[in-house]
Formats: sequence, C-alpha cells, structure tokens
Amino acid sequence: MWKRTLGLGALLGGLLTAPLIGLMYLANQLAELPFVPFDFFDWMTRVLPGGLITFGIDTMINLMLFLNINVADSAKTAEQLVAVLQFWVGGVVAGILFFALLGSRRVKATLANGLVLGALFGLPLVLISLVIGQSSAALWLKLPWLAALFLGWGVAFTWAASKLLAPAGAPTTTEPAAATPTSEPAPAGVVKLNRRQFLVRLGAGAATITVLSAGLGATLASAERRRLAAAAPPADLVNGQPVLPNANDPVIPAPGTRPEYTPIADHYKVFLRTEPTLIEEEDWVLPITGLVDNPLMLTLADIRERYTPREQFVTLSCISGRVGTTLISTTKWSGVSVQEVLRDAGLQANARYLFITGGDGFYETVDLDLINQDERIMFCYAWDDKPLPKDHGFPLRIWIPDRFGMKQPKWITGIEVTDTYTPGYWVERNWDEVAQVKATSVIDTVAVNDVYEENGQQMVPVGGIAWAGDRGISRVEVRVDEGPWQEARLRSPLSETTWVIWRYDWPFTPGRHTFEVRCAEADGTPQIEEEQPIRPSGATGIDQFEVRA
Repeated sequence: MWKRTLGLGALLGGLLTAPLIGLMYLANQLAELPFVPFDFFDWMTRVLPGGLITFGIDTMINLMLFLNINVADSAKTAEQLVAVLQFWVGGVVAGILFFALLGSRRVKATLANGLVLGALFGLPLVLISLVIGQSSAALWLKLPWLAALFLGWGVAFTWAASKLLAPAGAPTTTEPAAATPTSEPAPAGVVKLNRRQFLVRLGAGAATITVLSAGLGATLASAERRRLAAAAPPADLVNGQPVLPNANDPVIPAPGTRPEYTPIADHYKVFLRTEPTLIEEEDWVLPITGLVDNPLMLTLADIRERYTPREQFVTLSCISGRVGTTLISTTKWSGVSVQEVLRDAGLQANARYLFITGGDGFYETVDLDLINQDERIMFCYAWDDKPLPKDHGFPLRIWIPDRFGMKQPKWITGIEVTDTYTPGYWVERNWDEVAQVKATSVIDTVAVNDVYEENGQQMVPVGGIAWAGDRGISRVEVRVDEGPWQEARLRSPLSETTWVIWRYDWPFTPGRHTFEVRCAEADGTPQIEEEQPIRPSGATGIDQFEVRA
C-alpha cells in the first residue's frame, strides 16, 4: 500500500510537471519569459564539483559516440534534453515527498497545502532563475508569471491527490451524466470515475497541454532561427563556396573529406549555458580597467574603427574532443590585435595578466608575456566577414593561437589588467593550465564508392585532416592492416593556423581493412601515438578507420 501511494505521487508529479515545462517553453519563445529548467541546469553546473561536471560531460559524449551520433551537431541538444529531464525528475520527486506526507496523515490534500507545495517547489527555482537566467522580460512580468505557474502546479497537484485518495465508492469527478451502466445509480448530472479512469483523463489533458505548448514553442523557435539566418549578410561565395587562398592547389580532397572551410552553421558549439548568451550591441561596452594609465570603455564601433583590422583563417578545437573529434572547425576570423588595444590603455610596470570575464559566467586569465610575443592574438568581432554570430560569442571574443577553446572566452564583458594570477573557469575544474593544442590527424573517409583506375590498378581515395595549432604539419602517413607507413599528399593550408587536408590513394584489395594515420609537426616532432585521455590536457593516440571494400 505504501509503495502504491508513493507510485501515485511519482505518476502525478510527472503528469503535471510535463505541461508546466511546455507552458514555460511557449512563454519563453513568445515573450522571452524565463525557461526555468535551463536556468536551474546552468546553476547546477556552476555549483557542483568540477570532477562531477566533467564526469557528466564524458558520460554524455561516450554515449553519443556509442550510438554513432555526431557530437558537434548534437551535444548541445543532448545537454538541453538533460536539463529538461532533470527538472521533470524534480517534479516527480516533489510528488513522491508530498504523497509520503499524505500517507503519514501529517498533511491533507487541501487548497492551502497546494499553495504551500507550489511555493516550496517553485521558490528556490524562481530565485535561481532571477539571479542567473537570461530572460529579458521585466521583473514585474516574470514574477507573477512564475508564481502563477508554480502555485497553479501545487493546487492542481493537491486537487488531483484529493480525487485519487478519496474513499472507495466516492465519485472522483463530476460532469454531465452519460448513458453508462453502473452497479448503482449515480446522482443526477454526476458520473463516477474510478482511479484508473481519472488518471487516464488527467494524463490525456496533461499530454494535450504539453504537446500543444511545446510544439508551438518549437515552431516559434525555428522561425526565429530562420529569421536570424536570413538577416545575416551574405558571405563572399563563388559557386556556393567561400573564396579560399589555396583554391588552385593541385591536391584535391578525397571524396567524403570534411569541408576545408567550415560553414558557420556547422561550426561546433561549446559554451557553459544550455543556451547561448544574448547581448545586444547597443547595450554593450567593454571596460578595460585595473593596472592601466588610461582605463577604456570601448563600444563595438570603437573597436572596429579605432584599430587596425586583422584577418586570419583559424582552426579551433575543443579540449574535450576524443581522437577523431568533430569538435573542431575552421573559419575566417576578423578583429584587432590585443597588443594595439592595450597600448591605448597604457599598461603599468607591474601588469602581468589579463583577467577576462564573459557574459555567460566564464572567466580566464591570459599572461601578458604571451600577448606581447604574438601580435596575432586578437579581439575578434567577425567570422566569415560577418558580425560574430550571437551563438558564438557576439559581440566580442578572443583568439589565442595554439590553444584549445577552453582558454578563449566568448561574449567578453570585462577585462581587468592585474598583477595576480587567477585560475580560469576550467582550470579550477582540473583542466590543463596551458591547454596547448596536441598534434592530431584524422581519417574522414575511405571512399570505396569512388574507385578510379591508374596504370591498370584500382585506387581508393583516402583523406582527412591533420592539425598542430600554429606549429604546422610537415608529414602525414597512412598504413593499412598494420603494414608499412605510406606518405600522404598534403594540400596547402588556408593559413599557418589552420588544419591541413591530406590525401592518400590506396591500391585497392578486396576485404575488410583497418586504416591508421599519424602526422608530424613542421619541425619534425611526431604526434603522440600513445593513447591518453582527454583530461587534463587533451586526448592523444592514433585514429583508425575500418571498412569492408
């Protein structure tokens, strides 16, 4: 009996929390009101121990790899689903606890207790949402809306509980009488429903609200994404492709090799929050303060117009990517040298570091010695000759060559020049303090459907990428079935800071084969072939590709 009662609590909590989530999502898309599941998840990732967070990330990525799901395309969607599921489970747990109290007869399923239940469930979540949420709606609108949702959830819960726990034989609901045979006549205008019938009708109502609200919200979200895409100025394209500096290189990528230049829509996304941080240009000013003679307050127009523009083709990778990762992309960055901006600020003699904060809660420390040695380090405001996308760090982010993305803040909102080192966000969570890119090579394709003949021999194009930060690639080698290593041809890179496309044409033999690839840096340093995990400094090892030819 006790387990059955708690089971009813869990069922009721789940049924009523689902439409609560759907209504929040619809209001978020209609009026930018808070979507509490995302806000709560974002808060959890900040307060939980770093080891636990990275364990969760590793588990999610491992599961996606096991299911053969593209991590770059789907990681953020998976994270959002986890956030929604976490909130829903919270509603289920609240239902179980309340039914436990009902079963102990310490409380009753009354209106007053429903309001208390809604307040206990909702108050901490509302406070968290107001503190770290990104909703742009006015406080006078957010508070009543969230209060109505959570208090309504509590009242609906106790109403349904009172029906489910009604004495046997008592009607659980009333509605116009229908011609349904019963063992005893019902009062005029009343139909008695047993618990199962009541739960079926309650579930149908909850499902209808959930599907309609979530579906309409998803439609609105999709329309907004299309609007933003249509509003972006066109890129410099020829036959649908950007104009690249190595367009005439004789090495043609093997069919199936990833695009040499990553379309913005396909560039991998990794950020702290479940959704990108949205900052409007008219609301943004960059303060540069601390150990400077001339503190600056720069608008985006100031940065564009007062400093010499720079352009660089850049490959960027995430430190949490496995060998063969899809969390790596190449595009054209535009911005200004950090050196030039800091000259305007006038660094004081004891200045040692830049402490950079982002609108998403991220922070990182950059050594001024590194900046002074490399004028390429830039404050970036454009990708692909267009304003930096809002989901990639608009209005400003920093680029540091030869470093993983974990060291490069986006949505920059403040810079303090200091003489004190402060560990960055991920360094505090036990990732590498330097996070220098590891040399890596990847097999993208063994194009068995694109066999061609050369001197009477059938040949299969094999191809992929190799990258070593700004240290360059001098050699890529491929071997088949643990045979001898064979040198591949290299296509000229887009710049000294991008990956290299390689191609090896394999003399075809039928059967199942295992291909492996390795590379060497420009100075001949070989990539690390020994397998090492991603944490704390990035994965190493040999990428393999199996195929039946």
